[in-house]
Amino acid sequence: MSQSDAGAFTPAYRAYALGLLVVVYIFNFIDRSILGILVEPIKQDLGVSDTMMGFLGGIAFATFYTFLGIPIARLADNGSRRNVLAVCLALWSAATALCGLAQNFFHLLAARIGVAVGEAGGSPPSHSMISDMFPADKRATALAIYALGIPIGTMLGNLGGGWINEVFDWRSAFLVVGLPGVLLALIVRFTLREPPRGAAEGLEMGRGEAPPVMEVFKYLWERKSFKLMALGGSLHAFVGYGVGYWIPAMFNRSHGLTTGEMGVALFYLGFASIAGTFLGGYLGDKFGKKDVRWYLWLPGLATLISVPFSTFVYLYHAPYTALWVLSISYFLGAYYLGPTFSLTQGLVGLRMRALASSILLFILNIIGLGLGPQFTGIASDVLNVTTDLGPDSLRWALVISLVFNVLSAFFYLLASRTLKEDMEASAEMS
Repeated sequence: MSQSDAGAFTPAYRAYALGLLVVVYIFNFIDRSILGILVEPIKQDLGVSDTMMGFLGGIAFATFYTFLGIPIARLADNGSRRNVLAVCLALWSAATALCGLAQNFFHLLAARIGVAVGEAGGSPPSHSMISDMFPADKRATALAIYALGIPIGTMLGNLGGGWINEVFDWRSAFLVVGLPGVLLALIVRFTLREPPRGAAEGLEMGRGEAPPVMEVFKYLWERKSFKLMALGGSLHAFVGYGVGYWIPAMFNRSHGLTTGEMGVALFYLGFASIAGTFLGGYLGDKFGKKDVRWYLWLPGLATLISVPFSTFVYLYHAPYTALWVLSISYFLGAYYLGPTFSLTQGLVGLRMRALASSILLFILNIIGLGLGPQFTGIASDVLNVTTDLGPDSLRWALVISLVFNVLSAFFYLLASRTLKEDMEASAEMS
């Protein structure tokens, strides 16, 4: 390792690099999540159904996001992860701004596909760079800090989108949150340094080729704990994306809260998600030193405990009490992020990391992001037609989705049974 490379890993630089990557991830989720707070005004303006809005926020986005994530991660494993990230950030930010110029549903669909294409290159190179800057016993904490971009970005997207819509309109909201990301892409390109691969393990990697894509698939698929963890995580994401996308509309229809009121409420609720995200990674590292299975036990138990709180939120008649209880669900629901991403990085070789992250995200997002909002939208439309629930059909659709959280907890706990032997097998092959 050269002196310049070694200098890249001073504590001050690592803090800066991780902080910058968190900011990028915040922009990722501002641009991704702002659609949820704007569902009702977009639906009314463009005249579309819940099923079509679910398609816009789910399958349409997730198909491009997940399938392009793998070839982009392959580029990151073979080349400059920093450059891949900078280009993708500029793309998704510009596409978000273009959403504000949409004049019909298909214009908006095309722009959201552009957001998906750009965001496909966000997390895999970031996960890989973080894993080369932080050793294994601190990696879950570092990745949990990175994952704080999810709740913070969602908070800011809800707050900004909700109030910009109230003061101006939904198109202005997309323009305001999208354009600053183009400037951030330049900051990433010219201030972030590409970390040497293997630095966190004290290894020096040359410029060799990353393993073929199918080899990495096979490598991961042979590990039963990864398969079960990925299934548990994807079912968790199925519920989480469905709730995150539809919860503003539910409180509007069942309780009469405006986008501005929900934006403020969800902004403050985001602090519960921040606490849960950080604590999940921190406790995973703390207890994982004694028994690696805690990386799976923690998210499994937290997900299971959250179910009765979420049920209360969707069915209770008083909106502000329900919002307070929702903070508990958000806190527990965020536990899975740090441990899940950390274990995935620990189960593969150095030149597999970006691709392994992309494979995990592929599974999580094709099921969670792709099907979660769509399932809830369809269930809401079906209940609206077949019952006399009326506007409350959406809250019952959310209740039905909680069955998948119970299944998620089951698969996380089941995955812990083979984790130790899978980690040992991975260590022998590294």
